Amino acid sequence: MPKKQRKFADDGWAVWVDGDDTSTVYINDWIAPKGKSYVDMAVRIRGVQLSKALHVYVPFALKPEEIDDVSLRFHDTKILQATFSAACIIDYQKNAHTSEIAYNGKTVDIVHFSTLDNKMELLAEGTLITVDLESLRPFLDNDEAYFVWRMPHKTLNEIFAPHINVGNMLDRLRDLITTPVVSEKYGYSIRINESRLLPEEITRIGAFHRQKLKKAVITISLDENYELNDSGCYRIRRLEENLYKEYLPENYASEDIITYHWNQNREDNYQGQFNFYYSITRNSVSKGSMLLYMILLLTIGVFGDMLSDAVKELLNFLS
Repeated sequence: MPKKQRKFADDGWAVWVDGDDTSTVYINDWIAPKGKSYVDMAVRIRGVQLSKALHVYVPFALKPEEIDDVSLRFHDTKILQATFSAACIIDYQKNAHTSEIAYNGKTVDIVHFSTLDNKMELLAEGTLITVDLESLRPFLDNDEAYFVWRMPHKTLNEIFAPHINVGNMLDRLRDLITTPVVSEKYGYSIRINESRLLPEEITRIGAFHRQKLKKAVITISLDENYELNDSGCYRIRRLEENLYKEYLPENYASEDIITYHWNQNREDNYQGQFNFYYSITRNSVSKGSMLLYMILLLTIGVFGDMLSDAVKELLNFLS
């Protein structure tokens, strides 16, 4: 029987807009179990011209220098094609804060997050990001805008961190010999605007209660060696490396990556709260067991040679 290792992460995010009631949040996780994981955050606001502010609560501490404005890479039409799943025409950096793209018969603004004077404050165990939309309004030409950025996903970095269970040395040695196969299981929950996971400082804000998201879209990209439950998944595809080559997070190994897509609409939950749960599993042979087997084989080999030489000397002596 394989030895099982279980870890669980439960992330509570919050997104609300002062003014708009038809916004969509996109969370795209780049999971790298052997390195740093990253998350791309995007919010689409359809009534941006009449909105006052965008608020995003991130469930971990974040510094301004950790935010990567990936919208600045949209001058590459391959990246646009991959991100919007459509052929796009872009007016790149048409002003100090935005670019404009046309796709699927409509025109929208892409806001360059790094050019804004965003407010970031630590709140409970997380970070509250506030974008002043009123000061941005002179730079917007359309009533629909996307806000996109990337940040390290510290929750996932923590649960995927290597873990060595020292325990009792004899028990550890027994496990290495008898259970060389290790079964890893990671539970990962994404909750958006669900009050029970959010700090009180957010749940008592009137604007948070009045405004409800229309839709949440979740994307997870993960090495195919890991199995991810795809229940409710509306699309599964292999990552198109040639399109994402210049867009991937630093040091992210894109070979054999599978991408999974889920979405939930407010029609199914009128309160605008969304809950996604995933189980990620992987079976592998323990490196410690392999090393122990090699040591045992070498020890047996050396002992066998010594015994053979001793037997030969004894026979020669007797003869």
